[in-house]
Amino acid sequence: MSAVSPSGTASVRVVLPGHLRSLARVGSEVVLEVDGEVTQRSVLDALEAAHPELLGTIRRREDGRRRDFVRFFACEEDLSHEDPDTPLPDEVATGREPYLVVGAMAGG
Repeated sequence: MSAVSPSGTASVRVVLPGHLRSLARVGSEVVLEVDGEVTQRSVLDALEAAHPELLGTIRRREDGRRRDFVRFFACEEDLSHEDPDTPLPDEVATGREPYLVVGAMAGG
């Protein structure tokens, strides 16, 4: 279960791939205040609220599902196919470890 401060928010570190950092005009890490439980959905909701230019780039606007060729990692685990409402590890919720949004590659 993820840790939340007495105020009900958590500071979460998010690392974005280069093209999304450029689009959002941010550095290598974004620190977000996430209200309530820290899940993939709540982190991405906070990211898109803080950087509306990212709407539709990580998740599809029509159904909120992860876009093809985008992967999510935390604590060296691939969370891309996990339920988006599953709590993220405490290490992410407390800011000790980042939540990674990674652009996957395909080809041969």
